[in-house]
Amino acid sequence: MVARSLLDTLKEVSDDERDCIAVLERISRLADDSEPTVRAELMEQVPHIAMFCQENRPSIPYAFSKYLLPIVVRYLADQNNQVRKTSQAALLVLLEQELIERYDVETKVCPVLIDLTAPDSNDDVKTEAVAIMCKMASMVGKDITERLVLPRFCEMCCDCRMFHVRKVCAANFGDICSVVGQQATEEMLLPRFFQLCSDNVWGVRKACAECFMAVSCATSQEVRRTKLSTLFINLISDPSRWVRQAAFQSLGPFISTFANPSSSGQYFKEEDGKSPEDCGSAQEKSEQVRTTEDVTTEEEHNRTEDLSSHVDNDDFATKLENAMEDQNTVSNNSQRESDFQTESSFHCTLSSESCGEMADEDKRSSHCCTAGLREAGLNSQETSLSEQELYNSFHFWRTPLPEIDIDFELQQTSEIILDREIQELTMPVSPNIPMATRKELEEMIENLEPHIDDPDVKAQVEVLSAALRASSLDPQEETMASIGKETDSQTELTINEQQNFKPILGDIVPLIGDTENMDSTLHYIHNDSDLSTNSSFSPEEERKSKVQDVVPQALLDQYLSMTDPSRAQTVDTEIAKHCAYSLPGVALTLGRQNWHCLKDTYETLASDMQWKVRRTLAFSIHELAVILGDQLTAGDLVPVFNGFLKDLDEVRIGVLKHLHDFLKLLHLDKRREYLYQLQEFLVTDNSRNWRFRAELAEQLILLLDLYSARDIYDYLRPIAFSLCADKVSSVRWISYKLVSEMVKKLYMASTSTFVIDLMNELVEKFCRCRKWSGRQTFVFICQTISEDDCLPMDQFAVHLLPHLLHLASDRVPNVRVLLAKTLKQTLLEKEYFLNSANSHQEAVEQTIMALQMDDDSDVKYFASIHPASTKIADDAMSTASSTY
Repeated sequence: MVARSLLDTLKEVSDDERDCIAVLERISRLADDSEPTVRAELMEQVPHIAMFCQENRPSIPYAFSKYLLPIVVRYLADQNNQVRKTSQAALLVLLEQELIERYDVETKVCPVLIDLTAPDSNDDVKTEAVAIMCKMASMVGKDITERLVLPRFCEMCCDCRMFHVRKVCAANFGDICSVVGQQATEEMLLPRFFQLCSDNVWGVRKACAECFMAVSCATSQEVRRTKLSTLFINLISDPSRWVRQAAFQSLGPFISTFANPSSSGQYFKEEDGKSPEDCGSAQEKSEQVRTTEDVTTEEEHNRTEDLSSHVDNDDFATKLENAMEDQNTVSNNSQRESDFQTESSFHCTLSSESCGEMADEDKRSSHCCTAGLREAGLNSQETSLSEQELYNSFHFWRTPLPEIDIDFELQQTSEIILDREIQELTMPVSPNIPMATRKELEEMIENLEPHIDDPDVKAQVEVLSAALRASSLDPQEETMASIGKETDSQTELTINEQQNFKPILGDIVPLIGDTENMDSTLHYIHNDSDLSTNSSFSPEEERKSKVQDVVPQALLDQYLSMTDPSRAQTVDTEIAKHCAYSLPGVALTLGRQNWHCLKDTYETLASDMQWKVRRTLAFSIHELAVILGDQLTAGDLVPVFNGFLKDLDEVRIGVLKHLHDFLKLLHLDKRREYLYQLQEFLVTDNSRNWRFRAELAEQLILLLDLYSARDIYDYLRPIAFSLCADKVSSVRWISYKLVSEMVKKLYMASTSTFVIDLMNELVEKFCRCRKWSGRQTFVFICQTISEDDCLPMDQFAVHLLPHLLHLASDRVPNVRVLLAKTLKQTLLEKEYFLNSANSHQEAVEQTIMALQMDDDSDVKYFASIHPASTKIADDAMSTASSTY
């Protein structure tokens, strides 16, 4: 009780400085109480007392720093768990409210936290102290964090004894990186992050995967591409399913950190300093976005000229060989995905060298058999690739590339380079693969067949089977075909040498410890996305068309594989939903010029069996339309949009909430086609789903600006009248606004007949309705029209006012009550009825006098001279105007 009354006591004696100091000293004595509940209760009062001391600082100088802060800091190491928790919460509140001076943070708070994280400290206290240090970093700023917190944080990342400490460090790693900045992140934190990502405890690695995007935002583009990309592939291929699950959830946001205006083709006018993290979700204001395709084209042309001027013959031959080797790796749709999953799992280490911890033997032994087969496969490839064999069917077996149109100058250049290189590439080749190698391939396939249920193993079997079939081809036909194929590919690569070569991760992911040499894992392959217009692609060429240069290709391949049904079984049942959620951010990152890479994935997600996946796409299709532009939207998104219109209500609501945002991006003729489908939104799976109809009314208000007066009258008017008669009052309130805006829109149109016809129909349908609720609706609509000035008062007086005044003799009191409110509170406040004497003003005054003599007391009250101020929003809650 004493602890709870301390604040009230201070307020009573705040005028006397001595009394205040006496109370604060009593607080210091109370802090030594042996009962934990007393100490915990005292801690809960400290933030309030500190706020009071701050407000009365002139009379109580340094009260908080001298009396309260030492108690908070001391309780951080209290033996009772509840006391420690309350003190930690109090400290964070004090820092957030900026009640602790910077000097006190440096001299009193940070030293205590550093002592609590010492090696000999209590385990629980150490873990909690690390968490407090991480959470307070953003509050104390970069300087204090970098000088006092960062060194100890790096030590805690390598705590060999307590994996809980390392897990806390990993979970808060992104927050620390965002505070200290790029330089400190790359120099001090990244090495620790690599160690945590290879920790032998899966919970630590999972925490690293969850904060990967925040870490990526604090690094340079080069580090992000060369080091973090490879590290992320290791997490995606982690032996633990929970780590893979977290990594796939973070994959889309991580890809979004590669976004830049030159690659996405768009930029924000007002937010030039937009962080990469914000690019994970698509922009909300399309007015701030404009395309920069011309600028991008010019930049690519400049890079083309620079690249072509620096490419020498030897480098070209090497790149050609690497590019041809890449063709083998994409012989089917799933092969590359499987290679990255399988091979990165062999090269991923689970032990942290700095911590001296060894990986679990069970985890390592589970991959022994497969690892041995992989080594055998690599040895067989080395055997078959002797120095005399520059070509064999295993590495260059693929279907011919289609012919492409080229300029005459480029063709001349390609012929010159081709003459220099053709001799080396057409040397005599070995007739076929040695028998020993074929036997090894057969043995590997036989050993893998028992594990064929695993998608990764299945992909490996397909690769080995393709190699085995290639080795059995006729030697002479194979040699002649290979020369022709190689010449075609050489010509294509030489011609397009002046275009961009796209860096992607190598097939074999290096060890985490070899991050300094990760640049060597990058090689260049040619961008053949311009061939995507050919409809007769083989699976190999379809895979090749998905190559781009914005993000590392390995990351995009893994993202595209999230729609694979096997992923739902081996990783996460909702992995497709995560893929759909981050797709707009990935599309913005790649830019509309690389939409062909995502098109198939988007169509697969749009037809997913789970309605949650389709619902996610429905809520973001308008943002994706802004990113893709008119042509791609009309060709690729409109069919999906039409499918969502006929889907479940849970999916349709996503389309409906952004109906205006999507339709305004379409051409007028395409937009008019949806006028016939708007009526379908009135039909729902559950008639009680009134929010669906309320959202429809909201969207129709916005759609008035997109259609002509005739379209509004012919198509939107019937829907609006139907909503005005809805059973739920919330739907009707929005519908009254819809009708009033419709009147305003039609009145401003060049043809005035539509608005006159609309008002006549209002009178006929509602004012003369046999149900009293319909007549009440007419009064509500008239009140809304006059309040929002949707119609000039002279026109209102001619077309609507006579019918409105006629309702003064209605037999239902609810109608007369609302009429009295409308006349007294809305119409008589208009200048038209105040300053000009006319017949309409006289008719209104006579009607009000008649209502003042009404038999119903409520009607008399609202028709009185000085009624209570009640507007239309209050009428919704009035029992007198209730329609239930």
